[in-house]
Amino acid sequence: MKIFIFPAVVSVLAFAAAYYWGGATAFFLVVLLAILETTLSFDNAVVNAKILERMDEKWQRRFLIWGIPIAVFGTRFVLPILIVAAAAGLSPVFVTKLAILDPVKYGEYLEAAHVAIASFGSAFLLLVSLKYFFNEKKTVHWIDMIEKHMSRWGGIEAIEVALTLVVLLISAFFLPTKAATILFAGLVGVILFIVIEGIAQSFEVESGASAAVGGASLFVYLNVLDSAFSLDGVVGAFAITKSLPVIIAGLGIGALFVRAFTVALVRAKTLKALPYLEHGAHWAILGLAIAMLTTIFIHVPEAITGLIGLVFVIFAYISSRREIKRANL
Repeated sequence: MKIFIFPAVVSVLAFAAAYYWGGATAFFLVVLLAILETTLSFDNAVVNAKILERMDEKWQRRFLIWGIPIAVFGTRFVLPILIVAAAAGLSPVFVTKLAILDPVKYGEYLEAAHVAIASFGSAFLLLVSLKYFFNEKKTVHWIDMIEKHMSRWGGIEAIEVALTLVVLLISAFFLPTKAATILFAGLVGVILFIVIEGIAQSFEVESGASAAVGGASLFVYLNVLDSAFSLDGVVGAFAITKSLPVIIAGLGIGALFVRAFTVALVRAKTLKALPYLEHGAHWAILGLAIAMLTTIFIHVPEAITGLIGLVFVIFAYISSRREIKRANL
C-alpha cells in the first residue's frame, strides 16, 4: 500500500545512518527496537484507528506526517526529559545535556523516575480502557460474562474515574515511601484524560470552522494517548541500549509504521469488518495499565508487558473471523 512507502523510505535512511554512525551493532539495535515497537503496539494502532475515523482525511494525513516529529522527538525524547526533571528536581536543560552527553547517567535518572512514569501512564490507560467498557450504550460484547456487567455499570456517572482514583489510593497505601509521587503523577494522568476527552467530545462536528477545532482536539488526544502507550517502552529501550540516537531511531521507525498501520486500518474499514478487534485492543490497554502499575512494586519483564497487547489483539482477531464465518453460514 502507498501509505507504507514513506515509512519504508525513512527506515532505509535511518538504518543506513545507524550503520554509518555505529557499525553493525548500532544497525542491529535499531532494527531490534523498531521491530519491538511495531509488533508490540498493535493495540495502540487499533484504538487510534477508532479515534482517527472521527477525523477527516486532511487531519488523518496530519496525524501521519505532522505527528511523526511529535512521536519521535516529543514522546520519546522531550517528555521523558521533562518527567526526569520533575521527578529529580533538576533543570530540563541540565537533563537534556545529560541525555546527550552522558546517556548512562540519564538512564539511571530515567529508571529512578519509573514510579512517576508508571503511575501517570497506568492511570491514563486505565481510564481509556474502563471508559470503553463502562458504556451503557455498548451492545456488542466479546467476553460476554464480564463486558455485559461492565456495560450496565456504565450508568454510574464517572465510575471509571472513581475506580482509577481508588487504584491510585491503594497503590499509595501499599508503597507509602512513594505515595506522593504515585498520587501526583496518577492525578496528572487522570486530569489530562478528563480535559482531553472533554475537549474532543465537545468539538465532534462535521463541517465549518469548528471541524478544524474538532480535528485539532482529536489530534492532540491521539498524541497524548501515544505518549501514555510509549513511555514504558522508552524505559524498556534503555534496558537494551543506552545510546539515545539508537533509541530515537529505533522507536521512531516503529512509531512511523504504527501510525501508517493505523491509517491503513481506517481506510480499509477493518474495525467495522472485524467486530471484536476494538474489544481486544481495549482489553490489551487494560492489561498494559495493570502491568505498568505492577512494575511499581515488582519487576515485570518488558517482554511480558509488551506481549499482553499482542495476545489480546490476536485472540480478538481470531474470534472476529469465527463470528464472520458463523454469520455467513
